[in-house]
Amino acid sequence: MILHLLTLLQVTTAPGAALAPRVYVANQDDATVSVVDVATSAVVATVDFQKLGFSATARPHHTQVEPDGSYWYVTLLGAGRVLKLDRENRIVGSVSTEVPGLMTLDPVADRMVVARSMSAVNPPARVVVIRRSDMTVLDEFDSFFPRPHALVMHPKGRYAYFGSLGVNQLASLNLDDGALQLVDVAWPSHTLTAFSVSPDGRWLLATGETSNQLLVFDLADPARPRFVQGVPMEAGPFESIFSWDGRKVFVTNLRANAVSVLDPDGWRVNAVLRDASFMQPHGLAVSPDGRFVYISSRHQSGGAHDHAGMNATATGTLTVLCIPTGAKTAVVSVGNYAAGISAPRPVVLPRTPTGCD
Repeated sequence: MILHLLTLLQVTTAPGAALAPRVYVANQDDATVSVVDVATSAVVATVDFQKLGFSATARPHHTQVEPDGSYWYVTLLGAGRVLKLDRENRIVGSVSTEVPGLMTLDPVADRMVVARSMSAVNPPARVVVIRRSDMTVLDEFDSFFPRPHALVMHPKGRYAYFGSLGVNQLASLNLDDGALQLVDVAWPSHTLTAFSVSPDGRWLLATGETSNQLLVFDLADPARPRFVQGVPMEAGPFESIFSWDGRKVFVTNLRANAVSVLDPDGWRVNAVLRDASFMQPHGLAVSPDGRFVYISSRHQSGGAHDHAGMNATATGTLTVLCIPTGAKTAVVSVGNYAAGISAPRPVVLPRTPTGCD
């Protein structure tokens, strides 16, 4: 309990103390990350990992950023590294682990969890827990199923959820005591690709990339996700995210070149958005003020699980949508194979905005 309180103090930032927020876009084929200013939707820096000593096949895949914007993290699946960088994009910490994929930050404790990339046929069946302050590996936990990929933290901390690409199973892990609960998911085969949790901690969503479903789980008991229903999606649902008020869910449909918008009240699909910039839409992030949702698109000719890449049809893009109105406000050119993205999660969730002006 004492350790939990100490780590809570280490990572909680007072409202108003945050730096100007930025979106971090992993460009997998370029070994770069594009840094985009939220206020202007302009690229303010391009972090080139070849200049930082890594190879052209470092393959940055996913990013995360601290709530106050002071540090950010990236997985280099080709280099087997999880890096921590400061606001000036200098590497300040590094952890070596095999084919790191998605990451999730504990919102109340000094730790993060890292799963495995879908690029590996037989990656370690374990997730890694890292202390963020000094990038020390605290523990590794067996998933008891192959290819742990989908990953998210509960907004109140303690519980991490991760799912398998290979079998219809997911797990809830209590990071405080190591207790793990396995949950079987009914057929057909889903290929559980990414998770999201509602801001109030009530719902867990899982994308079934091959079953073309969004799977809804009730978290009334956060240790035991309970399956509620599957919602039909466009082809290849990849990532999902809630607006901060919890009233909208956005889902990228990678193989359909579309983004679905759902109402969690009844889990209805209210709109399917199509735009020239949505070419293999992959990652999602929401601005800290709740006004914008960001969608990264790969613009590749390869399939959903083609992590070799190098099949660019155009430069990757970051599309910016106004959440209250649904209007497109910008399309930002980033690097090749724009994959995982992140923006700071606000410590205090904002009120529902009425517009984006």
